[in-house]
Parts: sequence; structure tokens; C-alpha cells
Amino acid sequence: MAGGWISRWPVVRQLQGEDGRREAARSRRTDALRPRVEEADTVARSVCPYCAVGCGQLVYVKDGKVSQIEGDPDSPISRGRLCPKGSASKQLVTHPGRQTHVLYRRPYGTEWERLDLETAMDMIADRVVRTRRETWEQTHDGKEVRRTLGIASLGGATLDNEENYLMKKLYTALGAIQVENQARI
Repeated sequence: MAGGWISRWPVVRQLQGEDGRREAARSRRTDALRPRVEEADTVARSVCPYCAVGCGQLVYVKDGKVSQIEGDPDSPISRGRLCPKGSASKQLVTHPGRQTHVLYRRPYGTEWERLDLETAMDMIADRVVRTRRETWEQTHDGKEVRRTLGIASLGGATLDNEENYLMKKLYTALGAIQVENQARI
């Protein structure tokens, strides 16, 4: 009986001359393993949000939730490889500590309070309009400049080219001239 068990050991089969890279290296446990992505309902192509490199990702979704994120082998940039941050990007949407609500701390306040998204967006819009109105310069030193120095933008490396293009258009339309992106700094 013990001889039968030992002969099933992959290392014994490899030492007996079987090809160590194929069947001899397999075990029942190996045969029972299944890919984490096998039962995904859908797969979406995406771009890693962490830096300006733009590595391709495959986002696997099961029951409407992200179940796995892997490198996209068809990506001409990363060819299926991801750095440690990109490999851990699933946590951006699944980590239990992820903030999913708008938090606001009033001026001189000591506590955070929850706001609904519509209220927060209205507060931001009101502040942008007020700042633009209060800091608008039509002329400077006798020259027409049509600008505001009260609004600036520092984008993050997680924004893709399309988002950066739209941000630049928005801030230029507002009259802001201080528009920069962290990925370029």
C-alpha cells in the first residue's frame, strides 16, 4: 500500500525518468486547481490607474463585482505584465477600507461628516463660480488676459490621456492658466 502512495509522488515519478515538466509534475491537487478567472461572467479591458505607463489590464467580473485583475497579454505596452501596484489594483474597488462616501470637514471643524454626492458637487460648483468671479482679470498691465489666478489644477498620474485632455479643456474654459499634471513633474 505504501509503495502505491509513494509512486504517485511527482518527485518519485520524475526520478523514474518521466518528463518532469509534464505529467510527472502533476498531482491530484494540481489537477483539481482551477483558474481564478474561470467562472467570470465578463472580462473588460482596462488600463492600470497607478502611473503614466498605461499597462493593460483584464478586469474579470462575477455577479457584478470585480473578481480578479490581471495583466493583458495583448497590451503592446506591458505584454501581460504588471508591477506590484498594478497587480494589487483589485483592492481599489474591493478593499473593505475603501472610502465610498463623500466626507466633509467644515472650516475649523474637528469631525468629518458624510454628505450626499449631489450636495458635495453643488458645494464645489458654487466655490468654483465664486472664486472665478472674485479673481477674474480681464486685463493685466494694459493687456487683455482673460484669466483667473484663483483656480489651478494638479492632475494625478491615474488620469489617462482622455481625462487629462478634458481636464485641460475645462480649466482653460474657466480661465485657469495653472494646469499641471503630476505624471509630468
